Amino acid sequence: MTAQGVKREAARGALLLRSGRLFLSRPGFVSRAIAPGFRTMLTRIDAGLGQGSLLAHLPDGSTRMLGGRAPGFAAEIELKDWRGLLRLAGGGVIGFYQAYEAGEWETPDRVALFALFSANARSLGQIARSTGPLRWIGRIAHWLNRNHRQGSARNIAAHYDIGNDFYGAWLDPTMTYSSALGLATGGDEAALKAAQERKLAALADRLGTPESVLEIGCGWGSLARLLARRGATVTAISLSDEQLAFARGQGGEGIDYRRLDYRDIDGTYDAIASVEMVEALGREYWPGFLDCIARSLKPGGRAGLQFISMADDLFETYARTPDFIQACIFPGGMLIKRSEFRRLAEARGLVWRDETRFGCDYAETLKLWHERFDDAVRAGRLPPGFDAPFVRLWTFYLDYCEAGFRAGNIDVRQVTLVRER
Repeated sequence: MTAQGVKREAARGALLLRSGRLFLSRPGFVSRAIAPGFRTMLTRIDAGLGQGSLLAHLPDGSTRMLGGRAPGFAAEIELKDWRGLLRLAGGGVIGFYQAYEAGEWETPDRVALFALFSANARSLGQIARSTGPLRWIGRIAHWLNRNHRQGSARNIAAHYDIGNDFYGAWLDPTMTYSSALGLATGGDEAALKAAQERKLAALADRLGTPESVLEIGCGWGSLARLLARRGATVTAISLSDEQLAFARGQGGEGIDYRRLDYRDIDGTYDAIASVEMVEALGREYWPGFLDCIARSLKPGGRAGLQFISMADDLFETYARTPDFIQACIFPGGMLIKRSEFRRLAEARGLVWRDETRFGCDYAETLKLWHERFDDAVRAGRLPPGFDAPFVRLWTFYLDYCEAGFRAGNIDVRQVTLVRER
C-alpha cells in the first residue's frame, strides 16, 4: 500500500469521531470532591422513572434501585467513576457517550438502559439533555454543521463516504441502509434481505406505474434498480461519491445516476421516491425540500417517502439541543416532526395519503445490523482503518437507535404525497 493509501486507511471514520469532539465535555478532578452532590441527581432520576427500573452500582461500592414503581424496561449500570454522572448532567447523552468511551460506566444491556431513559423522557425532563455552557456549545457546533450546499455535501461524505467495503461488511446483500418491513424477531441474513425487498416493493407500489421517476437520495441503488425493472426511467441523485460509484457499478438499464443536490433538480417527473433522506436536511430546509417535490411532480404525480419521526410532544425539546446522533453520527441531521412536515406539504398542494408506521420493524432491523456488525468485527471482516474507538462509537449508535424505536419515541413511516393539480 502506498503512503497515501496508508494515511487514508488510518483516517476511516475520523470525521465522525472528530465531529463528536466539537461537543466534548471535560469534567475535572473536582467531580470527585463533589461526589455527595450526585446523590441529588440520582434522586432526580429516581423520581423521573415513572415506569421501569434501574439498578445502579455506584463508585463508592453501594447499590441503589431507581424507579421500580411500575412495569417497564429493567436496566442495570455499573458507574465506575462519578465523572460519568457529571458528563450526563452537563452534556446529556453526548456526555454519557463520552463517559462510556472513557470507561466510566458499563452495563450488561445498552438497549435496555437507553430504552428505559427514552420511555421516561417526558418525566425525566432535561436530565438527558445538555445544559448550561455545553448547550450553547452544542448549538453552535450543530449550526456549523447546517445543510447549506457546501455543508450538505460535507455532512453526507462524513457518514456515507467512509467506505462501501465498510457498509458491505454488515448490511444485507441489497445494500439497503434503512428500515426493513415485516422483519420478525430472530431473523437472519435471508430474512433481512427479504424484509428489505418487501420495504422497497411497498414504496414502489405507492408510485403506481410511472414512466419517469426521480429518486432523491438513492443510496446504493437498490430502489432505483427495482423501479427500472418495473419499467420506469429513473433519475437517481445523491451527494455521496462512494454510493454513486457502487450504484453505477451494479448496472441497470434506464437509470441515470447523478451527483446532484435536490435544490438543483430541474424538469418534472411522474413520480418521486425518497427513503430516509429528509432526516439529513434539518428543520430550516424542510420547506425547500417540499418545494422541490411540488415543482418536480407532474399534475397527478405521486411521491413516496419513508422518514423517521420524533414524537410531536417531544420534538421541541429535542430540537433545542443537539443529541448524540447529530453530534457523532449524522452531522447536521434532524428527525421529522410529522405534524409540521405534513402541514408544510399540504400548504404546497401535496395531499397526504396512506400513511403507515413500522417502528418495531426498525428496532429489529437495527438489532440484526448490530449482530452482523459484531460478527464482522470478530471475524476481522471490517476493512483496515476502523479502530476500537470507532467500533465502540458505531455499536453505541446502533443500540441507541434501537432503543428509541423500542421505547416508541421515534417511529418510521411511509406516506404518499399526491399533486392533484
